[in-house]
Amino acid sequence: MRKFSTNKLCILALCSVINLIGGQIALLLRFPIYLDSFGTVFAAAVMGPFYGMIPGIVSNLIGGVTTDIYALYYLPVQMITGCMAGFVFRKMPPHDGKDLGKILFGAGMISIPGTLVSSSITAIVFGGITSSGSTLLVQLFHHLGLGLTASVCMVQGLTDYADRAIVLALTAVLLALLPSSVKAAVNKEGEYIWKDTIRSQIKIRGKSCC
Repeated sequence: MRKFSTNKLCILALCSVINLIGGQIALLLRFPIYLDSFGTVFAAAVMGPFYGMIPGIVSNLIGGVTTDIYALYYLPVQMITGCMAGFVFRKMPPHDGKDLGKILFGAGMISIPGTLVSSSITAIVFGGITSSGSTLLVQLFHHLGLGLTASVCMVQGLTDYADRAIVLALTAVLLALLPSSVKAAVNKEGEYIWKDTIRSQIKIRGKSCC
């Protein structure tokens, strides 16, 4: 059985709040991207796939019953994002936000499964119309003659990928900037990220000194 220590609970609570704040900013400003998975990806990077799913569940439940009912329907997407992000950071963590290739590839790995689910929900349940700013693009392509399902899939794929790439880059930068005292307080589930990050920084510094 997995144990929830104080450190874990604090990180998960913070990540849930970050999701809510990012999602509200994107919703109010009608951004075509969502900004509601930063906390999800960060938790997955720190503690692994299982814990990465929790902030998305919490934030979507709270957001769904308070400000945006659509969030409840997309809860499975957050779970998929957290799970995939945990595996991506475990297998090939991007360091310092400078590994552009890893970030772009990782964004694709994370976004594709979620896009398949989210585009299906958008097209089948809501007919292509949701609270997201990307709905405007869906309606535009649909009025230009593209089928509704095709419009949803294309826009969802592009916006999901852009959103995940931005979130991955921000997460990688944040991991590199966190002080060692914070890293030392993270539980064993998250140690592989800190160890990989430290090893990468040592290698980079060693090369620069040569």
